Amino acid sequence: MSMATETATATGLDASSNGGLDSHHAANGNGNSNGAVKQRRPAEQEQQEQPQGDGGAVVPEKLGGDGEPDENTKKELKRALQRKYRHVAALHSKSRPSCLSHDTEISPSFVGFRNLMVIVLVVGNLRLMIENIQKYGVLICIHCHDFRKHDVVLGVALYLLIPCFLFAAYLIELGAAYQAKISRSRIRRSSSDAAAGRQDGTASPTDDESRRFTSTWKLVALLHGVNITAALVITTLTVYYQIYHPLIGTLTELHAIIVWLKTASYAFTNRDLRHAYLHPSKGERDALPDMYAQKPYPQNITMGNLCYFWWAPTLIYQPVYPRSPRVRWVFVAKRVAEVFCLSVFIWFASAQYATPVLVNSLDKIASLDFTSILERLLKLSTISLAIWLAGFFALFQSFLNALAEVMRFGDRSFYDPWWNSGSLGAYWRTWNKPVYQYFKRHVYSPLLGRGFSPRAASLMVFLLSAILHEVLVGIPTHNIIGVAFLGMFLQLPLIAITAPLEKMQSATGRLLGNCIFWVSFTVLGQPFAALMYFYAWQAKYGSTSRSDGQLHFQVGVGGH
Repeated sequence: MSMATETATATGLDASSNGGLDSHHAANGNGNSNGAVKQRRPAEQEQQEQPQGDGGAVVPEKLGGDGEPDENTKKELKRALQRKYRHVAALHSKSRPSCLSHDTEISPSFVGFRNLMVIVLVVGNLRLMIENIQKYGVLICIHCHDFRKHDVVLGVALYLLIPCFLFAAYLIELGAAYQAKISRSRIRRSSSDAAAGRQDGTASPTDDESRRFTSTWKLVALLHGVNITAALVITTLTVYYQIYHPLIGTLTELHAIIVWLKTASYAFTNRDLRHAYLHPSKGERDALPDMYAQKPYPQNITMGNLCYFWWAPTLIYQPVYPRSPRVRWVFVAKRVAEVFCLSVFIWFASAQYATPVLVNSLDKIASLDFTSILERLLKLSTISLAIWLAGFFALFQSFLNALAEVMRFGDRSFYDPWWNSGSLGAYWRTWNKPVYQYFKRHVYSPLLGRGFSPRAASLMVFLLSAILHEVLVGIPTHNIIGVAFLGMFLQLPLIAITAPLEKMQSATGRLLGNCIFWVSFTVLGQPFAALMYFYAWQAKYGSTSRSDGQLHFQVGVGGH
């Protein structure tokens, strides 16, 4: 036997050692077949040839009961062969739409585009910031606030005076509660079943007592009306004629409006509680919320109860509120820090970015250059939106949560995700829930109860809201030009237009409604109102404001 044959026999070469080919010959040193002797393998080693992949790996084979490979072996064999024949893979195996087509089964995610838009927004605004600094320099001036001592003194005096009218409302309700107790005692004594009335409180008032209650309520309502009207009128006249600075005037007027709304809620709520107290036989007391049993009328008429309502972050009076177990002072500190940082940002953005745009718009408005006015409006929309969003977060998320934590006020639902609003109506229902809930409880629902249609009740709500908006903006700026009133009242047509879009089954309707909301909000709303009131302010106080250092930079005609 040759040396090659002995070597093949010793090493036990088979087809697998030669790239998968059946070979019963040994190779010589130069790679040629050189008379190799065929070798028979032992019987216990004979088996079917093992299939291999293109990488030479052997796929183990498991036989079933009938001698055929099982399913797993077949799958492994198929995968091995597919790896071997890579150029014949059927990549187009079924019909599929493009992922952006309308007939796609699964909508793609647009998170990447969202990230891109954020990056573009940041980069674009960074460029504008650099351009602004290069053109105007740093416009921040801590000593140029123009807070006159006269304005500060009057603002503080009015802030301390307004709660006195709330105390007057307490005295009015205290007298009404005393009268209600007397009437309740008279009803019990005059009842034919006085003993039962004293036990279960079901004694009914006579017609004379009902008339007496109505006349008492008319007197109480008149006193409340005179009280809250005097508070608002005194504040409004003082701010309009005596307080020059718009910021001090706005804060003072806002406080007066809040107390005015709270006092009205205090009067209306106690009126209904008093009526239920005097009419127990008709089930009025059963209709009251269960939580009110913790402090039933007239036990709620106390100075402490009223003071809590004065500071509570709500416009709606209730005898009892949900309370948190304790005050988290770390939470309060974080919210106060947020208010401070956002206030600094608003001040910086207003002075550095908004003011130059507003000033450079004056000559365009005076000459009625509508193209330039539109350009200024669009330029102002970005910074005004940033300022508004910062103000919204500072007020509704930071300040009100801090105040609620200190007061242990449990209901912190001050807003809902209004940014997803599919209509203007959804926005007004969700962005400022304290005001929305107030008008729904004390204006909208009572009007429906008096026979008004929902449309007429909504009209009255927006009319009252438009008046308050004009008072809040026009009085501190000393320009009652009706822009805030119209901006609020003209929301009704937009609400009517976008309401059907919100009710559409498809997402397209809500998307279109949301776009209409954002366009009206960012372009047609606040920037336009800011331009108009700033122009009116400059037309009335332009020379004074410039001499006082409000605008200490040079503004070129036609500047950007």
